[in-house]
Amino acid sequence: MSPTAAGGPEPPVITAPQVISARQVISARQVISAPRVIPATPGSGVLAPGYVVLAGGLVTEVGQGPPPRPADVVLDDGVLVPGFVDLQVNGYYGEDLAAARASGWATVSRRLPETGTTAYLPTFITAPLPELIAALRTAVVIMAALPGGGARVLGVHLEGPFIAAERRGAHNAAWIIPPSPAAIDELLAAGAGLVRLVTLAPEADGGLAAVGRLAGAGVLVSVGHSDASARQVAAAADAGARMVTHVFNAQRPLGHREPGVAGQALADSRLTSGLIADLRHVDPRVCAIAFAAAPGRICIVTDAAACAGMPPGSYLLGGMPIELPSGDGEPPVRADGTLAGSALRMDAGVANMVAAGIGLVAAIGAASRVPADLIGRPDLGRIAPGTAADLVWLGGDLRAKATWVAGEKVYPAPATGAGHAGTRRTGGIAG
Repeated sequence: MSPTAAGGPEPPVITAPQVISARQVISARQVISAPRVIPATPGSGVLAPGYVVLAGGLVTEVGQGPPPRPADVVLDDGVLVPGFVDLQVNGYYGEDLAAARASGWATVSRRLPETGTTAYLPTFITAPLPELIAALRTAVVIMAALPGGGARVLGVHLEGPFIAAERRGAHNAAWIIPPSPAAIDELLAAGAGLVRLVTLAPEADGGLAAVGRLAGAGVLVSVGHSDASARQVAAAADAGARMVTHVFNAQRPLGHREPGVAGQALADSRLTSGLIADLRHVDPRVCAIAFAAAPGRICIVTDAAACAGMPPGSYLLGGMPIELPSGDGEPPVRADGTLAGSALRMDAGVANMVAAGIGLVAAIGAASRVPADLIGRPDLGRIAPGTAADLVWLGGDLRAKATWVAGEKVYPAPATGAGHAGTRRTGGIAG
């Protein structure tokens, strides 16, 4: 079925909740009904109305029409979608993840569901190699003890230090190094299996060999902060690269005779491109071009910095100052005016893409299934039997109203969410 417009008329609620205990809601089957459900599986469109059945932290059934039994949770408006997967989160809520303590990671993971994000990659930008090694070792310890009840941490994204100085963006040129086998091996060893994504410039000395070495180790390799030609990007894809980091930003641009990184990213079916969907890094018309040129190969990322979710002021990115100006949606900048990450929410990114003319189903897929598949997690980013019960209820404005991780409602928090407007439920928990 074709998607209905965000914020349009909603079908009436079709059922009423039955009495069920809180313990049963968590451990037994739980049924959620909604005016619209977007499973984000290929060809599924919009189920209007729809329902989802959860058990044991997994989706066991999804369908259109009335649920198989009275729903435990009835969403009176909006749309139920898969939890969002963000592959580029430098920080959030005042925390720069490369330098944050365990409490900072816990804060970010606990609060990201407020934005609809249920899984993410903490991202470390270019830093001196010893500092990156130390940060990875610390991350291994933190992740092992990270409390539940928040967004899943899928590993770490190293955005550098193997990038091109001329396309460094907000990265420190003094810390950029060539991708030597020794440096790669040190980082992988420090990460102890935690390094899931590496952004590099394949045109650097040893770049193609580095792509092969990383891909052979099971790491997703992304072309980014790169001045590579289209031919060099294609060679990187031949060597195993499968992604382009924040397409159009900090890379050789699309030209009509030299397609550059951006042109090859859109033309090469092997490559999926991250897109910072704040409408400041990339004009909405160019966002529409990207989705039209590479359907199913665009994934929304925030590239969020520590200032995301915070008031205007001074923050850090990669240990260096950034300033978040006033104004809704404005990105942070370095002292010289260079854009330095974003303050974007994933739900806002979806809404921005819909406003740019991208269909709601395609925008939801770009924030959920596409990044999940890219990172090798087909159990995430879709609503289908056997997948993780990570769900987001979006209101008519496409802002997250409630979020579930592994079938447990983590936003609003159970202690404060029992009376959330627009839902009807029973038992002692918030859904």
